[in-house]
Amino acid sequence: MTDNTTKTNLLGMSPEQLDAFFAEQGEKRFRATQVLKWMHQHGADSFDEMTNISKVLRDKLSKVAEVREPEVVTQDISKDGTRKWVIRIDGGSCVETVLIPEGDRATLCISSQAGCSLDCSFCSTGKQGFNRNLSAAEIIGQLRIAIKSFGPMDPAGPRRVTNVVLMGMGEPLMNFDNVVKAIILMMEDNAYGLSKRRVTLSTAGVVPAIDKLREVTDVSLAISLHAPNDELRDVLVPINKRYPIKELFAACHRYLEDLNDRRVITIEYTLMSGINDQVVHAKELGKLLKTLPCKLNLIPFNPFPNSGYERPSEAAIKAFKDIMLKAGVLTTVRRTRGDEIDAACGQLVGQVEDKTRRSQKYIPVVQESTAEVVKSL
Repeated sequence: MTDNTTKTNLLGMSPEQLDAFFAEQGEKRFRATQVLKWMHQHGADSFDEMTNISKVLRDKLSKVAEVREPEVVTQDISKDGTRKWVIRIDGGSCVETVLIPEGDRATLCISSQAGCSLDCSFCSTGKQGFNRNLSAAEIIGQLRIAIKSFGPMDPAGPRRVTNVVLMGMGEPLMNFDNVVKAIILMMEDNAYGLSKRRVTLSTAGVVPAIDKLREVTDVSLAISLHAPNDELRDVLVPINKRYPIKELFAACHRYLEDLNDRRVITIEYTLMSGINDQVVHAKELGKLLKTLPCKLNLIPFNPFPNSGYERPSEAAIKAFKDIMLKAGVLTTVRRTRGDEIDAACGQLVGQVEDKTRRSQKYIPVVQESTAEVVKSL
C-alpha cells in the first residue's frame, strides 16, 4: 500500500501555492495551471491522466505528490432528487455533504468541520461535539465529489453544481484559512469558476473573522440569527454571549461597505414552535432587520431525536412570513428537502469522534429539554 503521508496533496492548494510548489520542483509556472485545470475542471485523480504533461514530469510528480479527495462512504438520493454523501476524512470521522436540485439550479451544501466547535441548541451537528477542522482539500473535495457523481467532468459541459453554500457541518469562520483556500478555488477561473454571488458563507456570528473575511474575499454572506433579541439568542446560539446582535450587525454593515454591488446579507431564522415563532418575535425581528440591508430565509425546524424542539404549524409559519412582508422585509420560506434521508437543514450529523465530550451531555436519559429552558425566560 502506498504511504500517502509522505506525499503532498495538491488538491487543496491555491494557484499561488501550486506556483510555489512547481517552482520548488524546478518547473515553470504554466505547469501549475495545467495541473490545476486537470484536478478541478477534468476531475483527474492521478498524474497519468494529465496527457499534456510529459511522462518524465508525470513520473516525478507521482513520487512526491498526489491528488486525493476524501473517501465516499455512502451516497443517498431522496425522492425529490436531493443527494447526500457521507464522506470519511483522515482520522476516521465522517462529514456530510448535500446537493439540492431546483430546476436549472443545483446548490451544494458543504461541511467545514467534523462536528462543530459551537453548540447551537437546535442543531444536530452541534450535539455531536467537535473533532477537527477540515483541510482545504477535504472542503474542495466535496465539490469535486458532487460534480463527479453525475459522470466524467467536462469543463465545456453544463454546470452540475451552480451554487455552493458553506452551511453544512461546522462553523466556517472557525476554520478560516482552509475555508478561504477552498473558496478561492471555487471562484478561480482555471478551477470551478463560480461567481461571488453563487458562493455563500454562513456564520453564527464570529465578528472578528467577518472583518478578516472582507479583507481577502467578497463572497456572499449569510448570518444564522434565529432570534430577534440577545436574551433568546444567548440560549439558542451561545456565541451571541461573546458577540451580541449589535456587534454582529455592525460587522455586517462593514462587510457590505466593501462590496459596492447592492448585495445584501441573508438572514437565516429557524422557526421552532413556541420558542421563536410567535407574533411578538416576528414584530421584533421586523424592527431589527430594518436596520440592515438583508433578505430573510425562514427555515421551519427539521426534527431530530431528543432535540426538545418541534416544527411550527403551517399556519404559524405563514403568519410569521406575512408579518415580515408587511414590515417590508423580503422573506422566503425554505422548503424542506431530503428529510427522509436526514439531509435537511440542521439534520447533518456525520460520525464524529468527539474530542470535546459534548455529546455525552445529550444522552437521552439525562437530557433536559432545551425548549423548556427557553420557555422559562
